[in-house]
Amino acid sequence: MGKALEITEKLQKYIDYFSLKLNPIQQEIIDYNKTLGDIKRMQIATSQCHFLELIIRISNIKNVLEIGTFTGLSALTIALALPDDGKLIALDKNKETSKVAVNFFKKANQDKKIQIMVKPAFESLEELKNNKFDMIFIDTDKMNYKEYYERSIKLMDKGGLIIIDNVLWHGEVTDENNLDKFTVNIREFNTHVSNDKRVKQIIVPLGDGMTVCRVL
Repeated sequence: MGKALEITEKLQKYIDYFSLKLNPIQQEIIDYNKTLGDIKRMQIATSQCHFLELIIRISNIKNVLEIGTFTGLSALTIALALPDDGKLIALDKNKETSKVAVNFFKKANQDKKIQIMVKPAFESLEELKNNKFDMIFIDTDKMNYKEYYERSIKLMDKGGLIIIDNVLWHGEVTDENNLDKFTVNIREFNTHVSNDKRVKQIIVPLGDGMTVCRVL
């Protein structure tokens, strides 16, 4: 059995060199986030951008819901991958970062594909309860992951994809002695999804870990 590689910074640069190139506005968002200090960790990794683009293109996805947008890197990634008639609804309660995200969407000429709802996500989800989506990307407050997941299931038909970020939580999920509330919550969430007979799921070790669920 082959052993998984440890992705060093040098190896990541090699991978990036031979992979898809980012849109200039995606790179602008990454550079902007570097100026924000520690909260820059809220953005997805470059490898996750490429993965999301691939999934959307090969799965003929047209209608996407994103829960948690920050400054817009994942949302822009999704929009760029969607066909011309595709639609993304992005949920985030932070007015300031949402303004930043919208400016980036406009610069990339993707704002017509993206509708951003700036209010607490549970309020937006209530408004969207009669909608159906091909894919839902969850990357928001970790303590409510289970509730977001359960609501997402109700917004999907058979074959829909739910992708959840940060499921490896910096690798801390494997440390049973780590009883930090966020670590415990992610660990319990992963168990919940693993036991859920409504989906087939895998964890992809990109960025901070992504669970990909296919609704049965």
